[in-house]
Amino acid sequence: MIGIDNDIARGPGHAEAVTEPAAARANDGPGTGGATGSALARALFTPDVVALVGASADERKNTARPLRFMRKHGFAGRILPVNAGRSEVMGLVAYPSVAALPESIDHAFVMVPGAQVIDALEQSAARGARVVTVFSDGFAELGEAGMAAQQALAARARTLGVRLLGPNSIGVVDVHSGAILSVNAVLEMDTLQAGPVSVISQSGSMLGALLSRGAARGMGFAKLVSVGNESDIGVGELVDMLVDDAPTEAILLFLETIRDAAVLGPALRRARAAGKPVLVYKLGRSAQGEALAQSHTGALAGNDAAVDAFLRKHGAMRVEMLETLFEAAPLAIRHARTVPALTRAPRVAVVTTTGGGAATVVDRLGLANVEAVPPPDAFVAHMAARGVKIRQTPIIDLTLAATSAQYRDLVEQMVQSDWCDAVLCVVGSSAQFHPQLAVKPIVEASVTRGKPLLAFLAPDAAQSLQVLQAAGVPAFRTPESCADALACLFRAAAAAADDAGSPSAPPTPWPPHLPTRGNLTELEAAAAFQALGVPIAAAALVRGESLAHTVPYPVVAKICSRDILHKTEIGGVQVGVRDNAELATAAARLLANARQAAPDAHIDGILVQRMEDRLLELMLGYRNDPLVGPIVVLGAGGITAELHRDVSLRPAPVSLAEARQMIDEVRSTRLVRGFRNLPHGDVDALADAIVRFSHLCAMQGVTVDEAEINPLFVRASGVVGVDCVLRLAEPQT
Repeated sequence: MIGIDNDIARGPGHAEAVTEPAAARANDGPGTGGATGSALARALFTPDVVALVGASADERKNTARPLRFMRKHGFAGRILPVNAGRSEVMGLVAYPSVAALPESIDHAFVMVPGAQVIDALEQSAARGARVVTVFSDGFAELGEAGMAAQQALAARARTLGVRLLGPNSIGVVDVHSGAILSVNAVLEMDTLQAGPVSVISQSGSMLGALLSRGAARGMGFAKLVSVGNESDIGVGELVDMLVDDAPTEAILLFLETIRDAAVLGPALRRARAAGKPVLVYKLGRSAQGEALAQSHTGALAGNDAAVDAFLRKHGAMRVEMLETLFEAAPLAIRHARTVPALTRAPRVAVVTTTGGGAATVVDRLGLANVEAVPPPDAFVAHMAARGVKIRQTPIIDLTLAATSAQYRDLVEQMVQSDWCDAVLCVVGSSAQFHPQLAVKPIVEASVTRGKPLLAFLAPDAAQSLQVLQAAGVPAFRTPESCADALACLFRAAAAAADDAGSPSAPPTPWPPHLPTRGNLTELEAAAAFQALGVPIAAAALVRGESLAHTVPYPVVAKICSRDILHKTEIGGVQVGVRDNAELATAAARLLANARQAAPDAHIDGILVQRMEDRLLELMLGYRNDPLVGPIVVLGAGGITAELHRDVSLRPAPVSLAEARQMIDEVRSTRLVRGFRNLPHGDVDALADAIVRFSHLCAMQGVTVDEAEINPLFVRASGVVGVDCVLRLAEPQT
C-alpha cells in the first residue's frame, strides 16, 4: 500500500549512470516519453493539483515538510496528502493511496520507500500526473541492483507517458507560485524572495546552500530544481525549459558531471540566443579520479578540460569559485547582452577608498587576464576641469580626497568614457559605517548607462551589499569572486562573437579495407586520415627477408603493430636510415626490441616512411570524451607534449574559424607566425588539416574512440603527419 507514514533514510551517493540519454527522449510525446516543453514546465513548476505521496502527519519529519512549506509560502493550488495510516494530515483529508484520490493530479511528489515507488508511479499515471518527482533513494546510487531498479522505473514511466524527476531528488521549487515540492530544510526560512535567478543542481544539499547564500545577499529566485539521478528529466532539458520561463533571467548550474551533453549543448545555445546567461560551477577541476586513455591526447584532454571547451563553445559562463556562481548573476543579467567582444585583454578602471583593498582585486584581475588601466591624460584633465583631481595610476585612490558628489561624478564620467571596458569601485571601511560616503554615490551613478559598473566591499558590510544589490549594482564580498565574475563576463562575450554556430561534418565512408574495431596499425590509421584529406607522409610496409620499397631515402623505420601504438617507448623507431643496408640493420634491431618489450604483440612488419622537413612539430589529437563527446586537441608536439601542456581544445566538428582560434591559442605556433622574424609556416594548411581531422566524428559505420597525429609537421608550404594512432570503439552488444 502506498503512503506509509515514515521517513526515508537518505543515501549520500549520486548515480553516475542513467538509463537512457535524455537526447533520445527529449522530443517524445505523451505515451512514449511523457509531457515535454510548456506542458511539462507547467506540471513541474506550477501544478494546480499536487499529490504528496508518503506525507507525514508528524510535523517534525522531513516527509511533512512539503505540505508545511507550501502553506507557509503561499501555494494557491490543491494539495492531496497520501498516507496509508492516516485519514487526516495537518488539517487536510488524507487518502490511503494515490488510486484513492478524488480527482486528477498534475504532479506527484513521492516520499515512500524505494520498493514502493513503482507502485506510486503506476497509480499517479492513472490519476493523470504528467510528472512524478521521486525523493526516495535506493536506486542507481546503490550499485548494480539499484541501477536495474532505476532502469525499470524509467522504462515503466516512458510506457505510462509520465516524466520522472529523480529518483534521489530533493525536489523542485517555484518561488513565484509557492509550489514547494521539496524537503530541503533551507525552505524553513520565513520569506522566499521572488526574483530572476533559477538554479539547477545535481547536489540536493547544495540547492539549499545556494538559496541560502543568495538570499543573504538579497537575491531573489524564480525556480530551483534538484535533478537527483537524472533517470529521465536532466539538466539539459531543464535549461531548455527555463529559457522559455518568463520570470527566469539567469540560470545557475551546480554540476558534478555532465550526463546529457547532446541535450545540454543546444539548450545552452538557446539560452545565449535568448539573452539568458547560464553560469556554471562544476566540480572536477583537479585530475584526481579522472580515467584517461593512455596517450598524449588522453593526458592533455582530461575530462575537465573537455568540459571547459564544451561549456565555452555552447555559451555557458563557467566560474572558478562557488561564491562567484551567485554573486556574478546580477552582473551577467545586467550586462551579458551588451558587453563588447574584445580581441585584447579587458581594461578596467578602478576607483577606491582603500588602496590595499583595491590592490587585492587588481592582483586577482591580472591572474584572470583583466588589466587595470590608468586614465589617459585627456581624462585626467577633463576631471580636473570638473573639480576632481586624480592621478594617472591603475588604481585611482580617492581616500580623503573627494566628496560624495565628486565620487559620483567621477564614476559617471568613467562609465561614459572610452578608455576602459568596465568600472570597478572598491570601498573600504566607509561601506560598513558610512555608506553615504562611498556606497550611495555608486548607487546614484549606476543609473548612467554604459559599461559594466560593479563594486567590491573590503569590509564585512552586509547592509551596503544589500543596498547595492537592490539598486542592481553587482557587488562582491571577496576579491577572488569579483575578478572571477568580471573575467567570465568578457570571456563569454568573446566566445559568443567567435561562435561559428554548430558546424556540421560531411559523412565520410569508412575505408572498406580497414578494421572496424579496436586498434589500427599506423599504416591503417594513416589511410583513415588520408580518407579525410589530411596529408600524411608517404610510407610502405616491408616484411620478411625482402625490404624492397619505393620510398626515397633517407627514411624512418618503425615497428608496425596494432598492439604497439606508442613505438618510441619500446625502441621501435629508427630515424635517418640512408640505404638498404642500414634499413636491414635497423629492422633487425627494431624487431628484437619489440619482441623483448612486447613478446605477445603481433608484428605486421617494418613501416618505412619518408623523412620530412618541418618548421614546427605539433600534436593533433581526437578523443571521444565520456562526458561531452568528441573533442579535438591541438598542442605542442613530440614526445614532450605532456610536459609542455601547451594545448587548445574544441568539441568536434571544428569550423575553420575555430581551427584558427586553436592555432592562436597554442603558444608554440608563434614560432611559425612571425615570431622574431622566424620563417612563416603554412597556417592556412594547418587550419584545414584541423578541420578535416575533426571530421573523424562523422565517419560512417565506426566510432572513433581516440586518434592522434604526433608529430604533425608544419612546413613553409603545407603540413604533413608523420606518426598516426587510431583506436576504434568496440561494437555495442
